[in-house]
Amino acid sequence: MCRSIKTLRPPFTDEVTEEDIRAAALQYVRKISGFRAPAAHNAEVFDRAVEEIAQASTALLASLQVRGSAAR
Repeated sequence: MCRSIKTLRPPFTDEVTEEDIRAAALQYVRKISGFRAPAAHNAEVFDRAVEEIAQASTALLASLQVRGSAAR
């Protein structure tokens, strides 16, 4: 699933931007919803899901401890 979403943690990616995280969240929501772009009546819930997943992803990346890497 979502093979084109790149890994967003070291050592795979040194610098992760908010745009990187949002793009991954958008791809995920598109994949699980089956919609590339939602109809107008689904736009709000679609956008909310993207934002919630982006926030959860940001928290995850900030909390991960990768063995063999310097502390952040």
